[in-house]
Amino acid sequence: MRRRDREITDPKEIDEIIENCLYLHLGLVDEGKPYVIPMNYGVIKDETDGHYIIFLHCANEGRKLDIIKKNPICCFTMERNTEPFEGRVACQYGMTYECIMGTGNISFVEEPEEKISAMLALMETQTKKRDFQFDERMLTIVTVLRIDVDSLTAKRRPAPGTEG
Repeated sequence: MRRRDREITDPKEIDEIIENCLYLHLGLVDEGKPYVIPMNYGVIKDETDGHYIIFLHCANEGRKLDIIKKNPICCFTMERNTEPFEGRVACQYGMTYECIMGTGNISFVEEPEEKISAMLALMETQTKKRDFQFDERMLTIVTVLRIDVDSLTAKRRPAPGTEG
C-alpha cells in the first residue's frame, strides 16, 4: 500500500467495516478479461485460524458461475462512508471512504448444513438479524459461493483537515 498513513491495521476496525458494508464488488477474470459484479455478502471468521470467509449467493446458472468454474481466483472490494469533498482547485477534490480490498479462492457450497450457515451469515451481515429459516426448496434454487480470503488490506481517506 502506497499511502501507509491511510492504512487501517486494527483488527476491530477492519471487522467493523466488513460487517457494516452493504455489498462488495467481486472481481473475476474471464479468459484474460476482467469481470466485476456487485453482490450482497455474508462474512464469518474461521474458528481455527481467524481468516475471513465471505459467502455470496446467486442463481444456479450464469456467466459468473461459468467463469468461477474455469478460474476460482478472485478479488473483491467493499467500501462505506463515501462522500465527495471539494477543493480550491480541481486536483484537491476527492472522496472520503473506508474500504477493504482482498483476494481469495471461491468454492461452491454443496452441503445443506453449510449452505444454511452461509445464508444465515449473509442475512446477518445484511440485516443484523439471524432468525431466518431456510427449507430444502430454498436451498435448491440458490447457488452459495464461499471465498476463503487469503489477503486483505483496509484503508481510510478522511476529509481534508480531519486527519489525526
